[in-house]
Amino acid sequence: MLDKLNIIKQRFDEVSDLIIQPDIISDQKRYVRLNKEYKDLRALMDKRDRYIELTNNLNEAEEIIADGSDAEMVEMAKMQLEEAKEALPKLEEEIKFMLIPKDPEDEKDVVMEIRAGTGGDEASIFAGDLYRMYSKYCESKGWKTNIIDLSEGTSGGYKEIQFEVTGEDVYGTLKFEAGVHRVQRVPQTETQGRVHTSAATVMVLPEAEDFEVEIDPKDVRIDYFCSSGPGGQSVNTTYSAVRLTHIPTGLVAQCQDEKSQHKNKDKAFKVLRSRLYDLELAKRQEEDAAKRNSQVSSGDRSAKIRTYNYPQGRVTDHRIGLTLYDLQNIMNGDLQKIIDELMLVENTEKLKEASEIL
Repeated sequence: MLDKLNIIKQRFDEVSDLIIQPDIISDQKRYVRLNKEYKDLRALMDKRDRYIELTNNLNEAEEIIADGSDAEMVEMAKMQLEEAKEALPKLEEEIKFMLIPKDPEDEKDVVMEIRAGTGGDEASIFAGDLYRMYSKYCESKGWKTNIIDLSEGTSGGYKEIQFEVTGEDVYGTLKFEAGVHRVQRVPQTETQGRVHTSAATVMVLPEAEDFEVEIDPKDVRIDYFCSSGPGGQSVNTTYSAVRLTHIPTGLVAQCQDEKSQHKNKDKAFKVLRSRLYDLELAKRQEEDAAKRNSQVSSGDRSAKIRTYNYPQGRVTDHRIGLTLYDLQNIMNGDLQKIIDELMLVENTEKLKEASEIL
């Protein structure tokens, strides 16, 4: 393991030198990318230092015990040996997980889309609850959210809402949320007190850069229309809202959040690029899932992934059989414990895969 960590140290030293070079600092994109790599490698170097310290302690303790000339020193060495033997396996596991190659998609920002499914007005209300849950979770992570487009439900919530999330490792964290979310509860509109089941679909699209997805302007039909959402005096008076239709695929992206037609067009193109990129990514993930039989990153976007049961106060993630009786906190954005479990399953799969290759 130390051999691997020493190879990584060479890269860490190289990156440490690069990020202080004036030509790198002036190239903002490259600087941000290298700075991110530096942080990741720094965390590994801290583990390497601890690993060296523990192995040195272990070797030193074994030497003192083998010598046996000083009873007091032997006693201390035995404690040191025990401590090192206990800490090393856990540290080795942590390092193994950190050595798993990261998916380059994981660092991307995302466009999230929540759509009300079966269940009428209650499904729209649930879509609104999910949006609130994700907003609060993003806030807790220090990420920024920005609404792109929305269509309000007749009794509250949203028939559909799109928003972008920007921050660190956003796609790598939120990609597990893609799929069908189901709610079981007594709707506000229900007079008999019966529990209904409704659903909403969540899509998580990694934001694509211009160079990753080239769109031929001839392939896009652009329609302008009046905004129907909040936005002050310009609503319903100016054609500021923009709808793009990608003719070869039939994909549609629209934005009416900004008062400026130009800004709405830019945002709509961002969504369209992300949708096209996601199409390709879905194909890749489907192939990977077929190869790996992965539980958590399947290419099937229509799979039912989670149930929120209000009468029992429980949330169940069906992919990994995780049930938590903490519905209120989860709906208030405390999603990390679920995401951590999903990440652990994915990393364990990757670790097993890497071991098989080695």
